[in-house]
Amino acid sequence: MPQVRADLERLVRIPSVSADGHDPAPLVKSAELVAELVRAVGADTRVLRASGGHPAVVGYFKAPPGKPTVLLYAHHDVQPPGPDSEWKTPPFAPTERDGRLYGRGAADDKAGVLAHIAALRAYDGKPPVGVAVFIEGEEEAGSERLRGYLEGEGDRLRCDAVVVADGGNWRIGAPAVTTTLRGVVACVVEVRVLDKAVHSGGFGGPFPDALTTLVRLLATLHDDKGSVAVEGLVRGKAPPLDLTEAELREQAGARKSVKLIGDGGLTDRMWTMPAISVLALDAPPVHDAVNQLVPVARAKVSMRIPPGQDATKALDALVKHLEKNVSWGAELKIDRHPVGEPFATKTGGPAYRAMHAALSEAWGAKAVDVGSGGSIPFLFDFAELFPKAEILVTGVDDPQSGPHGPDEGLHLAEFERVCLAETLFLAKLAG
Repeated sequence: MPQVRADLERLVRIPSVSADGHDPAPLVKSAELVAELVRAVGADTRVLRASGGHPAVVGYFKAPPGKPTVLLYAHHDVQPPGPDSEWKTPPFAPTERDGRLYGRGAADDKAGVLAHIAALRAYDGKPPVGVAVFIEGEEEAGSERLRGYLEGEGDRLRCDAVVVADGGNWRIGAPAVTTTLRGVVACVVEVRVLDKAVHSGGFGGPFPDALTTLVRLLATLHDDKGSVAVEGLVRGKAPPLDLTEAELREQAGARKSVKLIGDGGLTDRMWTMPAISVLALDAPPVHDAVNQLVPVARAKVSMRIPPGQDATKALDALVKHLEKNVSWGAELKIDRHPVGEPFATKTGGPAYRAMHAALSEAWGAKAVDVGSGGSIPFLFDFAELFPKAEILVTGVDDPQSGPHGPDEGLHLAEFERVCLAETLFLAKLAG
């Protein structure tokens, strides 16, 4: 584990941000380091490059006679860190505090990369099953070229199980397998009321401004309880487990006065019901405000959708709702974004049973099945390309990990259990 941690810190120091507008050179550097680590455990290793894309890494171990093959997935790219001022320590300078290693990518998902490396090192590069390692370089940017990479590798990636180390556990001390994930659809909504800005004193009253019109439209997306008001969407039920409102509020950092919205159980609302968020607004900033009627305003609207919901139909329903509810005859323009399908894995197979047993042994506590309110759209591609493979979503996150936010941190004791569990899983799958 000391060497695993040292290599994780090496990887976290590389600012491998895959978002548009960021320097792609660090992604090449991080891919090269991942390839070095995979190659060092004895895998037949290559770096894959596609025009306009970020590099991925593949490595292969042949299966012993009669043994299954598992595909180990993680990603080496990260989200932008945001302003350094929001971090207690620099985002690309891994720092330990109170048993956590802080840094962008420390949890999401460079620890997932090193968990795979740790399991292979535990077998001295001779795993008891066949192994294909696939480490992606643009998961945080939408995995646009993932399917092409997978198809390009063809039969070399054919497997009996896929372990996606990009999820999390129920809480510290409570391991989990993620069996459902919501999908995501999004669009940019633009309302226009005037050709150009005009004096609010001269024309305010007879004419609306675009911001008021847009806010009025966005407010129709939820009813008075805060439930999604778009018609025709799937809604489901989830296992309640033992989550309490107090625990959830603490995890989210909710202000004391803020009430929960929606209806149904807590896990229902997070995992098996739609949820809409307004992610951004294009409008004059407050410090540039003048006495004018704003002629045009835009917002990006994102909707998480539960398993069982067709993503394209969900986006159609969202667009239909917006078109129906725009006020005062404002011109409406909607730019649809690519959709991400929800996912539900099959449970009960040999790999699923092996993973549950491995997690329970590593933690000394029974593993549970959980859902995720987040999305991993590429799981739909894995399911299509490897229809006979069991897909298992595990990971290193816990409710306090803070992926995508400032002070993202990896719980080091939990990380050690993750590495142990994956090592045990390979042995149990072989048996």
